[in-house]
Formats: sequence, structure tokens, C-alpha cells
Amino acid sequence: MKSEVHMEIRQFRCFVAVAEQLHFSRAAEQLGMAAPSMTKQIQDMERALGVRLFHRTKRSVQLTAAGSLFLDDARRVLEQAERAQDTARRAGRGELGRIVIGYVASTGYAGVLQEQVAAFRCTHPSIDLEFREVAMDLLPEMLDDGRIDIAFLRPPMAYPPGIVAVPLLRDPFVVALPERHPLGTRAVIEPRDLAGEIFVLPEQDAGTWEVARRGGFDPKLGPRPGSLAAVVILVSLGAGIAIVPGSLSRAVSVEHVVYRQLSTSPILSEIAAAFRRTEWAPATKAFIAQIRAAVRCPGEETPAMPRC
Repeated sequence: MKSEVHMEIRQFRCFVAVAEQLHFSRAAEQLGMAAPSMTKQIQDMERALGVRLFHRTKRSVQLTAAGSLFLDDARRVLEQAERAQDTARRAGRGELGRIVIGYVASTGYAGVLQEQVAAFRCTHPSIDLEFREVAMDLLPEMLDDGRIDIAFLRPPMAYPPGIVAVPLLRDPFVVALPERHPLGTRAVIEPRDLAGEIFVLPEQDAGTWEVARRGGFDPKLGPRPGSLAAVVILVSLGAGIAIVPGSLSRAVSVEHVVYRQLSTSPILSEIAAAFRRTEWAPATKAFIAQIRAAVRCPGEETPAMPRC
């Protein structure tokens, strides 16, 4: 059974310095240490290895055959140690790492998700970003238990105590109608005109309920297929009408569906980024700092994505 050999990085540095200088005093001076300390480090190293690394006389220092072969490996050990230290420092500064981003697909229709990712990649190109499309009601829980690091979603919704959300964009809701719907000939539709309609519900149905409240009626609830794309498909099939974010009308074109504005004051759909209130990972903290700096006013359009 092989005995364990314990050597420290400083011993490798001492060995390489002596091997390159072939002089103990000059090597000690190079490393800023006393010559006796240098000698002890080499002796400890030779004792641990069980071999002589140097032939030493009063006038010269020469590498042994074992020392010559050991030199290349010792240099590689030092290079690897330096790389490891550099990696740790960069990770500590938030320049390296991995961030798992959860999102609902609709956050990409307005360009907010793409904008944030593009901006972060410009400033942190070495950080690995992983993306997971997730049902919206699961995102807060996944943030809370650490399965994802940042979530892009559509409030309002309940968050665990340790989760905070920052609004990034608000755009007005519009009405998605089957192409041949009688109201499709109008440019603007009053909420009260939608009384009696069947509403196809997206994951976030706050817009539907607010339209009904302003129109003074109880909505007839139809299917709830989940994603906004699925909602619009059902509208195209005549399953009902839907209240959807305005950004969807610019991003998703489906045959036999028309989008119309709602009158009165705008009913705003919000896109937010959510994250843990207390975050320790430097890379994730850097992304959160960018998100906080990107908060815009209600109704403001998404700016063009930055170019690196």
C-alpha cells in the first residue's frame, strides 16, 4: 500500500525557483524569504518524496535525474494552482458561474427576456446561462427551493416570503377575437360590449376579470389551455374571445384571429423578474443588479437589444 505524500504549493514554488536559479540564496531572494527557510522547504519536499532533487556542494547546485523529470510536473502544478485561484477570484467577482433562468413563454413576446439576456451576456460573457420554460404557478416555488435562480413571469401572483419581484414592462391588454366576430369590425371595443361572450383564459387571467369588472358583468368562463399561444389558437377555432397582452398581438400572428384595443384607461399587463431576496451567488447577484437597473415606467416600450 502506497504511503500518502503531503506537499504544499509553496514547496513547489521553492523547488521551481531553485531549479531555475540553481542557487538557494538567489531563489530565496526571488521569493522574498530567508535562505535557511528555502533550504528547509526543499529538504521537507525531498523527505516527503523519498528522493534527492538536487546535488548540492559548497560551490554548485545541480538537479538530479529525478529533479529534472520532476521540474516539468512541478511547473504544471503551479500553473494549475494559479488557474484555480484565478477561477475562484473571478467567480467571487461574479465573472464566472452558472445561472438557471425560468420563464413563461409569454415574457419573450415583448422582448424583455431577450433584452435582459443579451445585455447580461455582453457584460458577463463567461457566465453559463441555462433556460427552462416553466408553468407560471410553479416559478415562485422553484425559486424558493433553488431549482432556478431568476424567473421571468407575469404578475399578479403570490410569492413565498423570501422572493421579491421587480416589474420590467407593462403593456396594455387587448381583445383577441375570431376573425368573423361581429365586434371585429371595430377599431376600439368597450368592456361592456363583451358581456355575454365566452372567455378563453390564459395562465394569468387578471386582465379578463378587470375587463369584466369595468364592463359591469360576470364573465362566462371557457377553456383554460395555459400558454398564450394555445389561447389564441382556441380563439381562432371559435372557442371564445380572450384578453391578452398587447405584445402578443405584435409577436404571434395566427390565421383567423384579430386583435382590437380596449377603450377607457389602459388595463396593463405586467412582466416582472423574480429572485430570492437574499442571494449569495455572485453571478446571480450581478444579474439581479442589472434587472434592478432596468426598471422602466408603465407603458414604456422595450428598447432595442444591446449589441456587444
